[in-house]
Amino acid sequence: METKAIMSRGEEPDSDSSSLPMDLIIDEILPKLPVKSIARFRCVSKQCRSMKIRPRLLFALHRGNSEFLIFSSPQPQQKPSSEKKKKPLVVSADFHTKVSKDRWLAYRGFASRLFHFSSQHVYNPEPLIQNPITGEIVRLPELERYRRWFSFFGFDPVEKQFKVLFMGYPSSPDRDEHRIATLKTGLMKWRKIECSVTHEPVGEVEAICINGVLYYVAEVDEKSFEIVCFDVRSEKFKFVDAKCLCEPHGTRLVDYKGKLGGIHLSYDDDDAVVLRLWVLEDVERCEWSEFVYTLPENEVFVYDVFVVGVTGAGEIVLSGRFTAKPFYVFYFDPERNTLQAVEVRGVGEYSEAFESDCRVYAFVDYVVDPKFIT
Repeated sequence: METKAIMSRGEEPDSDSSSLPMDLIIDEILPKLPVKSIARFRCVSKQCRSMKIRPRLLFALHRGNSEFLIFSSPQPQQKPSSEKKKKPLVVSADFHTKVSKDRWLAYRGFASRLFHFSSQHVYNPEPLIQNPITGEIVRLPELERYRRWFSFFGFDPVEKQFKVLFMGYPSSPDRDEHRIATLKTGLMKWRKIECSVTHEPVGEVEAICINGVLYYVAEVDEKSFEIVCFDVRSEKFKFVDAKCLCEPHGTRLVDYKGKLGGIHLSYDDDDAVVLRLWVLEDVERCEWSEFVYTLPENEVFVYDVFVVGVTGAGEIVLSGRFTAKPFYVFYFDPERNTLQAVEVRGVGEYSEAFESDCRVYAFVDYVVDPKFIT
């Protein structure tokens, strides 16, 4: 699919003209600009395009009327102090776009800067792929399904291809009717794909794509769980035993420094948040590392939080599951045993996102890119 930019590229700047130091631009100026301004800035020259942009926290708020509000906020760069008493940081969010449709929408996945939604029609789901910055949407052909179905979204970094995977429900007549489609210019079609192991994805089916492999937890036999590893490029399935996960239904899959990880959140007797982290060290040997962290008591002062993910710096990010005033996210650094609360303000085109309870979806390390699909 052709690359689409937010604005036309300008002329290369005069090499003799005066310029600001790059460190000043990256650390002081860019973080204060709206995201669309940053995207335009990256279109100015080759030097600007190669400039490292600070990652952001991306949100999709699901409102009661089926709309999704898309916005993002800066991820804190400064390390929190180890002092017991520390005030929350305050950041301003940038509103990007609103996703709405005449039929109810459901969030299905996120991969390489793009969202995957679908209509909640029981028999003919229509997948939608959306760029949160430009608001552009690609619609895939409707797919006839029997009642229940599962869909996933992955990206192959080698071939630069996005693919949508539909898996049949094990107890339905089309349980073996799995389909896959590649996003591209021209006519897009669903292709049949084979999977030798009958399985049912569990929980809210929060899949994650890491280095071209799509992972999700599935129930294979009764009370037997495995992690499905789908190679987006080769379109082949592999299964990894997930018996080490204490509660497969409640474990969030994460990208932990380039490796597959799983985090389960619970509370101890003092209502302190406890995080159990598993990291898949070797896929072939099914070797896992396990870590347990108890967050400082009374510093996660939002009752219903969920695990967003792990930043490239190794911080575990938590967010409120529903919007509230004020709205907080939390950054936990396991190495330093520090927790930083961050208040996010200005959410929504007219700051209207907190007027009613919205379901929160969030994603770490989002990097501004004016391109749609390359």
